Amino acid sequence: MNINFNQTPEYADFDGLRRDGTLMGKRLFTVTFGCQQNEADTEKMRGMLGALGMTFTETPEDADVILMNTCAIREHAELKALSMLGRFKELKRKNPDLVIGVVGCMAAEPKRQNMLKCDFHYVDFTLEPSMIHKLPSLLLRALNKNGRCFVIGEGAGDIVEDLPVARVSDFKAWVSIMYGCNNFCTYCIVPYVRGRERSRDSAKIIAECRELVGKGIKEITLLGQNVNSYRSDMDFSELITEIAKIDGDFLIRFMTSHPKDVSPGLIEAMRIYKGKIAPYFHLPLQSGSNHILKQMHRTYTREKYLETVNALRAAIPDIALSTDVIIGFPGEREEDFRDTMDILKTVRFDSVFAFIYSKREGTVAAKLTDTVPREDADRRMSELLLVQEKISEEKNLPLLGKTVRVLVEGRAKKGDGNTYTARTASGKLVHFYSEGDPKGQFKTIKIERVGAFDLFGSEQI
Repeated sequence: MNINFNQTPEYADFDGLRRDGTLMGKRLFTVTFGCQQNEADTEKMRGMLGALGMTFTETPEDADVILMNTCAIREHAELKALSMLGRFKELKRKNPDLVIGVVGCMAAEPKRQNMLKCDFHYVDFTLEPSMIHKLPSLLLRALNKNGRCFVIGEGAGDIVEDLPVARVSDFKAWVSIMYGCNNFCTYCIVPYVRGRERSRDSAKIIAECRELVGKGIKEITLLGQNVNSYRSDMDFSELITEIAKIDGDFLIRFMTSHPKDVSPGLIEAMRIYKGKIAPYFHLPLQSGSNHILKQMHRTYTREKYLETVNALRAAIPDIALSTDVIIGFPGEREEDFRDTMDILKTVRFDSVFAFIYSKREGTVAAKLTDTVPREDADRRMSELLLVQEKISEEKNLPLLGKTVRVLVEGRAKKGDGNTYTARTASGKLVHFYSEGDPKGQFKTIKIERVGAFDLFGSEQI
């Protein structure tokens, strides 16, 4: 089949592929690494291929097609993906007709793509994130034995609407509102693999959210590499306000935000629509040192960050705050780490996601030579986690004996079959016992025991 990868129609002749029928009945296995945006992308890829007649399997051994959606934010994520990919080599040896594709951020890195082309000869194609609407035609090319194909740099400005979506959950939904990033933090690979910021049309987003609520979705998470920098015919505060006005009993979350884009309008919208917009804000700090923040090109100071925290808490006193911290960024001195610890003890986050700096080739920070010895980074990480665990438990203690509203996510991984896991509007994890099957429902739970990372309680009838 003659396939033109520069054609402009959405889905790359989706109707023609449906009539062709080659994908009908083929079994698809997908595995996803990384962020919620990758999860959302996988749902779109499964939606497109499902609409073309493919079925899904939970085991790669049973698959006709394996799709690996990869992450490039840290080296560990790439190595984990490459390790799994290596295990698929034997499957390809046993079944030469098996098609293996690598998509996502790692596939958009020229170095990694060249490695996949040269060292992983059993990989049939790669596809960068902004090109996933071309997946059906690319897959058909591979199934028809038209040669290996490695696509990069062809669609960084595309936003393709109305792709079919095969959502994993029937009560929670990801909704991507913008793609890419313009911030160019010196440690971050995202602008290079996902391109510059592009925002979807607000009417499309609002219509999608309204349809989801009409189908019974209880939680909508708005996604973007820098979600609160959304700009279309309205800004992010206006967009989230319009979504909050939709009739229905549902909760709105959003991630991930940049501190420089937390506007007074967004804080006011969260205050006014507290019943709809979750009283939770993930506000990445990365470092508490002005020296390191400047080296990271974060474009705010610790003082400005604290002003934003104070404004959020003034408007929404019970708001839960979480953050990201990078330990061991090049040039981080002991006093820089102390500045970070000071912020943690001052703000008292509900939770902290901490990472040891991971060098990403192609970023500005990759050229810095003032590296932090691993033993120092490990020691600092251990201290941070110990302090934060105590803070998290202290933040949870006031909930002891209180009742909270939760959305039930499903059965707990541990415990008997009647132990369920849920989350409060502020994102706290709750475990409780239930005789029925409350998955996907809002429930009221009385908290009877608290820990640093979990709450435990009983269902209130």
